[in-house]
Amino acid sequence: MMKNLFFLFVGALLFSCAGDSQSGTSELKINYPSSTEKVHWLTIEEAQMLNKRAPKKMIVDVYTQWCGPCKMMDRMTFSDPKVIEKVHTDYYAVKFDAESPGEIKFGEKAFANPNHDPSRPKNKRNSPHEFSRFLKVRGYPSLVVINPDLKIEKSIVGFKQPAQLLAEL
Repeated sequence: MMKNLFFLFVGALLFSCAGDSQSGTSELKINYPSSTEKVHWLTIEEAQMLNKRAPKKMIVDVYTQWCGPCKMMDRMTFSDPKVIEKVHTDYYAVKFDAESPGEIKFGEKAFANPNHDPSRPKNKRNSPHEFSRFLKVRGYPSLVVINPDLKIEKSIVGFKQPAQLLAEL
């Protein structure tokens, strides 16, 4: 009961937060977490906006489209109720494709993937994004914990069972 009230309170608080539309910034209406049945994944930009309003660590799941262990983490680990609860309680959860083509902003720096080849099939390797290099990703999947000051706290490399991940977090 307390857990549900906590999630309801946090969700209502975050949902009610919005950017200043007078200044031209886009509104932020993110109900985080939107569900207690699955991990609510954010973009890195969304997590940073939420972090400004309510500081909290981020956990960045760095994956690729072709990575089998990444898909196993989604299916087996990130569907575990204890993992979901831990992630939503202690972190803003970010999903980041390490070979994505788009530009992102982290802190005051912009990151891109200038060598991305859009003609390559999604299930084949592509150029790594500059942000994955910044995170010092050594393998996939990687979970990177970032503190509220946007400093990398630690990396967890490789597939983890729910109990293994919970012990690391």
